[in-house]
Amino acid sequence: DYEVARLVTDGDFARQIAETFEGEALRLRFHLAPPLLARRDPATGRPRKMTFGPWIMPAFRLLARLKGLRGTWADPFGRTAERRMERRLITDYQARVGDLLPQLRDDSYGTIVAIAALPERVRGFGPVKEAAIAAATAEGERLQARLAGSAAPFRKVGNGAGAAEYRPVDRV
Repeated sequence: DYEVARLVTDGDFARQIAETFEGEALRLRFHLAPPLLARRDPATGRPRKMTFGPWIMPAFRLLARLKGLRGTWADPFGRTAERRMERRLITDYQARVGDLLPQLRDDSYGTIVAIAALPERVRGFGPVKEAAIAAATAEGERLQARLAGSAAPFRKVGNGAGAAEYRPVDRV
């Protein structure tokens, strides 16, 4: 939505088109599945793409300028299932990292870093993003199981000012 509009209207896209294709007969067509307009394909359940001509460019420019609405009460896309899921993923990630830090040790470091990096695998829109989330969730569960049974975690130390610091728990 906002990001696609920004990418299409920031000038780089038009420059790349001009460098790649020649002639005056160039006519752009955009194949999109807008979250508020696209109907679902009954066979696949995926949103059907719609074709938009060059007339959509002013709408893209407007949408790019409205990016500041994202995450506010006025965001027209904020109530979609995908946006709600994205917000839930952020809070889930923050909670997971908070749970993982006390388990940080030399032998768990690689696994914890791998778990923390899982959101980097989540890309795309709609069904592509849903599939990436499912794969990342399955991998996260596998990695989380690897952490089970470990001992001697790190503990949070400090006076509460600034960034949290974690140090190994002393073994007695």
